[in-house]
Amino acid sequence: MSEYLFGFVGSGNMAGALARAAVKQVPAEKIILSNRTRAKAEALAAELGCAVGSNEEVAGKSKYIFLGVKPQMMAGLLESLRPVLRGREDRYLLVSMAAGLTLTKLEALAGLPCPIIRIMPNTPCAVGAGMTTYTANAAVTEEELAEFLKGMSAAGTLDRIEERLMDAASAVAGCGGAFIWQVMEALADGGVACGLPRDKALLYAAKMIEGTGRLTLRTGLHPGVLKDQVCSPGGSTIAGVRVVEERGVRGAMMDAVIAAERRTKELGQ
Repeated sequence: MSEYLFGFVGSGNMAGALARAAVKQVPAEKIILSNRTRAKAEALAAELGCAVGSNEEVAGKSKYIFLGVKPQMMAGLLESLRPVLRGREDRYLLVSMAAGLTLTKLEALAGLPCPIIRIMPNTPCAVGAGMTTYTANAAVTEEELAEFLKGMSAAGTLDRIEERLMDAASAVAGCGGAFIWQVMEALADGGVACGLPRDKALLYAAKMIEGTGRLTLRTGLHPGVLKDQVCSPGGSTIAGVRVVEERGVRGAMMDAVIAAERRTKELGQ
């Protein structure tokens, strides 16, 4: 039986966000962290109360082994961990969050048969408001998926999706956060230009985006319907909406998602 339920190889932004979510559901003593720069793992472990070890210790002692490295680093990482994984007699699962790497590619890089869960999370997982899509290979049982989902439930929403759609989902839910932060910053800048103190302008922009998302999910109404409800005839909002349309903001957002999805597929080659 594994000493740890969750082990994180890598303690960067995304892995750190997942670890912060996991510790709300899984006892801290059942989580172990590693990182190329050990001090980084030690700092996060001190914050969360988790254990720290080497990559090999994480791979050898954890049931769910989160591989928190960039796609181009995955081959080297799995090659280094292969002797440890091959020597294990207990059950373990690999959890990849590397953009673009398919289950088939991950199986080939692992070089040995093993159950793999592929996830695409986003950084709001750290505050319980994440959107994580996931898929798994045939070696993963439904019981293991249920255990994994329970352990990650504090991260926010987890949604199972066909693997062929994972890159598109990542472009919207993962990369999309950066696009919205650009929008948030621009809205706050506009408020500052109109005389608002920057801290208040940023607060108003962030809370507006948060509330808009909640209202969309709660009502189930199409965004266009909700937009129309705010646009009074001859009013302030429709005047701003006209500028958004003139400047091609919607087209730019669509193109940004398409570009992100295309680049994700390139990273997986």
